[in-house]
Amino acid sequence: MAKWQRVKYHPNLPLGADGTRVTASKEHIEISKNAAKEGMVLVKNEGGFLPFKRGQKIALFGKASIDYVKGGGGSGDVTVPYVTNLAEGFKKLSSEVSVFEGTVKFYEKYVRDLYEEGKMPGLIAEPELPQELLTQSLAFTDTAVISISRYSGEGWDRKADNDDGRKHKDVAQDLVDETDKLFERGDFYLSKAEKELVDKVTAAFPHTVIVLNIGGMFDVSWIKENEKIDSALIAWQGGMEGGLATAELLLGIGTPSGKLSDTFARDLADYPGTEHFHDSDDYVEYEEDIYVGYRYFETIKDADKKVIYPFGYGLSYTNFNLNRVKVAVEDDKVTVKANVTNTGKYPGKEVVQVYFGAPQGKLGKPEKTLIGFKKTAELLPGQSQRVIIEFNVGDMASYDDLGKVQKSAYVLEKGKYTFYVGTDVRNVKKADTDYVQDKDEVVCQLTERMAPVDLKKRMLSDGSFEELPLGDASKYNDNILKDVELEGPLHAMPKVRPVEYRHSFEPSGKPQLEEVADGKISLDDFVKALSDEDIAWLVGGQPNVAVANTFGYGNNSEFGIPNVMTADGPAGLRIQPQVGVKTTAFPCATLLACTWDPAVAEQVGIAGGEEVKENNIGVWLTPAMNIHRSPLCGRNFEYYSEDPYLTGKMAAGMIRGIQSNRVGATAKHFALNNKETNRKNSDSRASERAIREIYLKAFEIVVKESQPWSIMTSYNIINGRRASENEDMLEGILRGEWGFDGMVTTDWWTYGENYKECKAGNDMKMGCGYPERILSALEKGGITREELEKAAKNILGLILRID
Repeated sequence: MAKWQRVKYHPNLPLGADGTRVTASKEHIEISKNAAKEGMVLVKNEGGFLPFKRGQKIALFGKASIDYVKGGGGSGDVTVPYVTNLAEGFKKLSSEVSVFEGTVKFYEKYVRDLYEEGKMPGLIAEPELPQELLTQSLAFTDTAVISISRYSGEGWDRKADNDDGRKHKDVAQDLVDETDKLFERGDFYLSKAEKELVDKVTAAFPHTVIVLNIGGMFDVSWIKENEKIDSALIAWQGGMEGGLATAELLLGIGTPSGKLSDTFARDLADYPGTEHFHDSDDYVEYEEDIYVGYRYFETIKDADKKVIYPFGYGLSYTNFNLNRVKVAVEDDKVTVKANVTNTGKYPGKEVVQVYFGAPQGKLGKPEKTLIGFKKTAELLPGQSQRVIIEFNVGDMASYDDLGKVQKSAYVLEKGKYTFYVGTDVRNVKKADTDYVQDKDEVVCQLTERMAPVDLKKRMLSDGSFEELPLGDASKYNDNILKDVELEGPLHAMPKVRPVEYRHSFEPSGKPQLEEVADGKISLDDFVKALSDEDIAWLVGGQPNVAVANTFGYGNNSEFGIPNVMTADGPAGLRIQPQVGVKTTAFPCATLLACTWDPAVAEQVGIAGGEEVKENNIGVWLTPAMNIHRSPLCGRNFEYYSEDPYLTGKMAAGMIRGIQSNRVGATAKHFALNNKETNRKNSDSRASERAIREIYLKAFEIVVKESQPWSIMTSYNIINGRRASENEDMLEGILRGEWGFDGMVTTDWWTYGENYKECKAGNDMKMGCGYPERILSALEKGGITREELEKAAKNILGLILRID
């Protein structure tokens, strides 16, 4: 196929064998279902009640049996040919299980009627269960399955206990109002109607199983503490076949092997990032510093008592034994080996997790930090596998932002480093071998970047707080981002160049980008041939063509630059419903993280990337990989975990899979985008240590391990400076320290100034640019031709990578 044949001409060329389409194909939907089964987490199974035996009779309760949430809303939504809910999943397995029809019909009518009224899936109140149905279902079976679902989306956050009359400055006030009506204390907890349903069913039935169709952290204390609940499966938001995947696991068609990628605490207020989450729409203070998730719960005194299910936790239908654990340190490399044996009755997989504990020293450290993991193959009863996990000694270093040991450096403080091997952060055993650091050592000397200007204090490992020196936000403009007075509105209507087609095959006389691809001319020479106006248009988004609705990159036919389309993700290729193209909805990112298997993410990335390519899209705006700092972030379903290491490894797998198709992946949102309320103008205030160790670490992993072709900056401000205008983050860290060689784009319609973004290392302004303002800034000295050429080369470099 000729270079850019798809993106230039949009031929309808299926990628499948014998001319079949891969988009929403049977094979891709099967990949989605199997991935869902890998990440669902069994958190309770008293007496081995699950799996159900063949011929089991069950009664389904809860509107979520029908009102299934495949994933979150906003840009992460997917237009699909169908969604299989839990009731339909069991119906497909009717040879294995008998389902009481009375409650199914009751909930089907209830949900259908509300859908017809315009209610959204996941935003429907739990109805009161008629006593007659309860009596009839008890005559049918002694086993109940209660489903509870949750829905959230882009542009709005979840409600805290004390939130009343929330007002969002963004686009989703109607959704905020709807959820506030449904949940008295916020959707972290059961609503009054849901609690009444659970109480009524558990009081009547001898056996009860809970299914949680959720996208993020949730109150599960009632599950653990209610003796009448036999079993509980966190089924997450499993994509278009999530209902069938759930039903298969409950019936033993597969064994649960998911592990929690987050800590599940008793109360919303138990998460340290939640206390001041909604204090202001204008800023968020990350006072808990590096003590996020299990780093907090396993370190701070008495915080461990707040945990219901710890990070990394997950049960199986079978049992495993870890033995012959050996740790060896040689040439600054740590090698951990362990035997995993299936000692139970079912085939299954186990995840070996390795944590380290560092000396407290002068900096203070978490009690445990994840540093390696490996999921086994499926082991038959009695079968064993030798697992090997390796990492470098330098990976245990901590960042010293204040100079307690060595300022602006990753350091290994002297003392003993211990290793823990097991199957969750608490179910671990200390290894016999330690690593002893004889003296303080600088592992990597860096430069101060992104230091706080308003954060006054941060948490220490003993739970106390230390005061922080405050920097000067004005230094940024004094540094490189000089203000120049420009004419015209910054936030005007979309400004895009018309799609250009040369109707003549006569040569334009100008160099062609394909000549760069063929090695006939250099990219440097090509860019120098572009006029100032050409480059000013190039650094902004271009109009939609074909099935796209998120705009494109390039679009200059005179120089043979194609108009390369982008598309949203990450739970599948997002194409607007009115286009009529249906794609595969894969499980949400949190579920994928709970697989603890980058190979699963890579397989999803391969399949999703094929659909992107088949629909003539060049760049997929995925994976989203911000940290689960608090359960309140409405977009947590799009992100992986509270842990940056797990996040980075899973996202790296996704990127490898996507880009194997020669289409671009875009890691987002760079960075500290942990709140949706007023997301375009909220200041994320964090220490440099927390920024580097927690919020940038996953991005560092993917840049170094999977080389994404593109990165998207976030809307928010970071320590007084917009992410899209943050030269420290983009030029200093991303390109300077990590060696990133791809293209950086803004999120769509940021509040940043186009020329400042470009000057700071943010190459592309989406969904449109402001060429007049770029040219005015160039004329007035706000930006140089050389800086514009650098951005142009990064954009064209991305286009050149695409087939």
